[in-house]
Amino acid sequence: MRKWQEELDELAQRRALAEQMGGPDKVARQHRDGKLTVRERVQALTDPGSFHEVGALAGRAEYDADGHLTGFLPANCVFGRGLVQGRPVVVVGDDFTVRGGSADATIRDKPIMAERMAAELRLPIIRVIEGSGGGGSVKTIETTGRANLPGGVGGTYHYFHTTDNLARVPVVGLGLGSVAGLGAARLTASHYSIMTKRSAMFVAGPPVVARLGQSLTKEQLGGWEIQTRAGAVDDAVDDEPAAFARAAQFLSYLPSSVHELPPLSECTDDPARPVPHLLDMIPKDTKGLYKMRPIVEALVDAGSFFEMGRHFGRGLITGMARLSGIPVGIMASDPFFAAGSWGADECQKIIRFLDFAATFHLPMVYLMDCPGFSVGLQAERTATIRWGVRAMTAMNQSPLPFCTIIVRNAFGVAAVVQQPAGRYSMRYAWPSARWGSLPLEGGIEAAYRAELDASEDPAAKLAEIETRLQKLRSPFRTAETFLVEDIIDPVHTRRLLNEYARLARRTLSPGPVSFGMRP
Repeated sequence: MRKWQEELDELAQRRALAEQMGGPDKVARQHRDGKLTVRERVQALTDPGSFHEVGALAGRAEYDADGHLTGFLPANCVFGRGLVQGRPVVVVGDDFTVRGGSADATIRDKPIMAERMAAELRLPIIRVIEGSGGGGSVKTIETTGRANLPGGVGGTYHYFHTTDNLARVPVVGLGLGSVAGLGAARLTASHYSIMTKRSAMFVAGPPVVARLGQSLTKEQLGGWEIQTRAGAVDDAVDDEPAAFARAAQFLSYLPSSVHELPPLSECTDDPARPVPHLLDMIPKDTKGLYKMRPIVEALVDAGSFFEMGRHFGRGLITGMARLSGIPVGIMASDPFFAAGSWGADECQKIIRFLDFAATFHLPMVYLMDCPGFSVGLQAERTATIRWGVRAMTAMNQSPLPFCTIIVRNAFGVAAVVQQPAGRYSMRYAWPSARWGSLPLEGGIEAAYRAELDASEDPAAKLAEIETRLQKLRSPFRTAETFLVEDIIDPVHTRRLLNEYARLARRTLSPGPVSFGMRP
């Protein structure tokens, strides 16, 4: 018998008890609900055999009169280090089988250490969230004999690290069940958040909301359609394996921390590949619709476009892609939604995305078709112009290299926000581009009212004026005075974007980004 065999046996016994989580009944219930346990999730997320758990032996033990271990309930936070596609990451997950993931069944230092580990080892962190994860349930008052002061003495560390890591390392949040309170905050305090379509997220759940007179199911209150359209969660997928795959794909574009540049990938797609028929996709009718996503996908490295936040601020498409294997940030107008105009939601989307791209050193590409800020009563009620100015501020403070392709519209104050002001950025226009202080349509009648009223045939006069102005509005007239740098045949756009990406990469420096006054 080995000298320390008794201790090794006890270690094995304690690990086995920890791996039972909340017990066979609770595990079976998790599976009946179509969900994996936290340990199954961690194993599915990380490369086989790579996960090293920290603090598995922490929990509440029971002993007999002789001091022998008789039972053990593990803390409901599981965390450690593992590999995702060969890269080290930190994974921290809630164990819903132990008191529904509530914080009164965990040890507060475990999630804090996970966040500190990610920050100080400069590793991405993936939070697997199911439960409240806050200060405990209402019963906690009775079990502790006191009320918890949120953020009281010694109680701010978790909150600090949860948000501070946003400026340090990539943070992914996975909502894989009912997520409430601090759990909801941890999910949204991420660079990319995903929920399954069977999950729900809310500040407070249906029983609390019912006290306000609103009787709602979990899905009605905080289901995926609610949260992705509100912009609280970035993406929703059908099941947990799909969420794990999206998390891994997201991280593949990013450095492990702000102290590195994004990783390069081998590019098998010809950087100079011509892209014919792009101009044919743009209708001659200025009110005509077209699909922007196929244009994005045709210009970037094949299969590399990764969209983020598709259901929020739908007049603007955001995501990541690769050009010559170099990760870049993508913004593109979507004329299918309010003609691609910027409302309050689109402006908020821009602010957050530019912050994210600058944090992780992603050169920006903007495919522009923006007729201006949204107008009308709803635009005024949502303070569109204030959000628009904040988006402009975010753009002007961005330290990133920028390349803008003016695909079609560029009108009004929103058109000014094409690239950071005050420094050099690349810009190309397609022959389909049209711009001005405001569109001619709808403005001619006001500007030429006296001339139209004096005409014997106002309709013919209006057509005459419009024809004259349309010729003056030609983008080539603007190019003559060097108010636009270059008008190109769209077939060459991919080649020029790849040149830009290679030049932009040379200007990037790893390290934390200073924004001055944030928008």
